[in-house]
Amino acid sequence: MRILVTGGAGFIGSNFIDYILRRQADWEIVNLDLLTYAGNLNNLQRVQDHPRYQFVQGDICDQELVAALFDRYDIRSVIHFAAESHVDNSINNPALFIKTNVEGTFTLLDVAYRYWMKGPFQSKPGYKNCRFHHISTDEVYGSLGARGHFTEQTPYAPNSPYSASKASSDMIVRSYHCTYGLNTVVSNCSNNFGPYQHDEKLIPTIIRHAVRGESIPIYGDGKNIRDWLYVEDHCRAIEAIYLKGTKGETYLVGTRNERDNLEMANCICNILDNIIPVEKNKNCRGLEISSYKELIGFVKDRPGHDRRYAIDPGKLEKRLKWMPSYAFDTALRITVEWYVEKYIGTI
Repeated sequence: MRILVTGGAGFIGSNFIDYILRRQADWEIVNLDLLTYAGNLNNLQRVQDHPRYQFVQGDICDQELVAALFDRYDIRSVIHFAAESHVDNSINNPALFIKTNVEGTFTLLDVAYRYWMKGPFQSKPGYKNCRFHHISTDEVYGSLGARGHFTEQTPYAPNSPYSASKASSDMIVRSYHCTYGLNTVVSNCSNNFGPYQHDEKLIPTIIRHAVRGESIPIYGDGKNIRDWLYVEDHCRAIEAIYLKGTKGETYLVGTRNERDNLEMANCICNILDNIIPVEKNKNCRGLEISSYKELIGFVKDRPGHDRRYAIDPGKLEKRLKWMPSYAFDTALRITVEWYVEKYIGTI
């Protein structure tokens, strides 16, 4: 079975490709990625020579290219990760997010529909089980108060250009299922962490600044809360939803690991204090500190910064029997150790 994975050189996509090639012996992966600043082929070095893996550099908005890939590889399913995803960047350049996340998703859906189906609710012979899995975010639901959790019934209320573009793409996926009968599933995940995440994200930023002996920047008062999901557990959830999810439905992926940003910074600093103590870090020589926690500082908050996200993954747990495999503390230590190894060459 040939599956088109979009954005597979990014953080979650690269982890998923590695995971699925180890798990599914009959899956062949075609990875379409434009290799913008957030895509890095180094993330895929461990699979680049795999016999069931093919990389294609290109734009998901290029309908001619996407259609050619469907023809060339006889694509039977799509798992769609490709997206502009950094909120700060969406504030500075919203047009790019609309183009990639909205137009790109439409292009993929429309090509898939025309390749797999004769018309609305009429699959071509041999293409009945083709599926389009759209990977989205809990940010489409906006900001929660002190209590409550997002569920699949929570109304959309995006507050940034990024989350608005993802909400729009979710709705386009829904429309192709409702109007044309395309076999779609959508998954909305909480904040991922783990190896191969881009340097701009919170956890790599905390680690990088700490091991360099620099001030660790935390937005606002540091009390913005996220539900933290280890990337390999997310990959397992995507696999379960793709294989067993009901067509036309949405599944929320989270692990009930709520931590505010300041708590995350302190947890990371505790791990760093254990594995690379300040007194053994040459970048911290001359600094009158005994713990990396003393490097934590606060910077001006970004506009429209959502206060709290929290997911109720009950539907995924009950219907698809998915549960996370990693304890939060274990997953976070694995993550910190990976980034220390990445950044240690720079100190």
